[in-house]
Amino acid sequence: MLASFGISDAGPVRTNNEDCFLGDDALSLYVVADGMGGHAAGEVASRLAVEAIDQFIRGAQDPAEISSSCGIDPELSYTSNRLRTAICLANQRVCEAAEAHPEYSGMGTTVVCALLNGSTVTIGHVGDSRLYVLADGKLTAQTQDDTWAAFLLANAGESGLLPEQHPLRNVLTNVLGAREDADIHISEHELAHDQMLLLCTDGVHGVLDDDVLSGIMTTHRDPEAIAKAVVAAAFEQGSRDNATAIVVRYLETASD
Repeated sequence: MLASFGISDAGPVRTNNEDCFLGDDALSLYVVADGMGGHAAGEVASRLAVEAIDQFIRGAQDPAEISSSCGIDPELSYTSNRLRTAICLANQRVCEAAEAHPEYSGMGTTVVCALLNGSTVTIGHVGDSRLYVLADGKLTAQTQDDTWAAFLLANAGESGLLPEQHPLRNVLTNVLGAREDADIHISEHELAHDQMLLLCTDGVHGVLDDDVLSGIMTTHRDPEAIAKAVVAAAFEQGSRDNATAIVVRYLETASD
């Protein structure tokens, strides 16, 4: 059984909210996207991505439909291939919209998704929106940011600068809508009874470290209370960005 709650807030600085999210317990699908681009294009990019992922997962059950869209990765499970294809189609949707509308040129969006099948969660992401798992009071990030800072950490010493010193540290290296072949990261994780997921944008994790987030999640056990507390804490800590959080609680049932 799944219980979830999502919340998104433009925050005290931004006049518009370029984040978009979807939480559907019946579909076992959760998506968070953080758009970017001028003239409200960020809002368009994130909405298009979320809608494309939702539509594909909701409608696609035939393996042939999955393979005809973006190909099949034989090393991935059926569920993982479904999510990979959904994100691939979302990238195509954003690219096509940018090409068709000059005012949307240069727009893009991050995305992080969770698609559950029983106790197995498939995680897909592009960009720097994150997914965490809370297990036995310990919070662990299951995604790695597509940023220059993360690249520098993975290639320590090559630039001569620490990640936090690099002038491009916050620049995204991979987003939906930037090119036709976005690098889609897919992984699977087994959940145990009463573990929780947190999906969030950088308006949250950019100001709240793992200790703060785990403290909130262990203090409040209800997904709604946690999500609201996470976003409120982000703004209390000075976040100047939009902030979005989805909290999903997994509870084993006799059928799992």
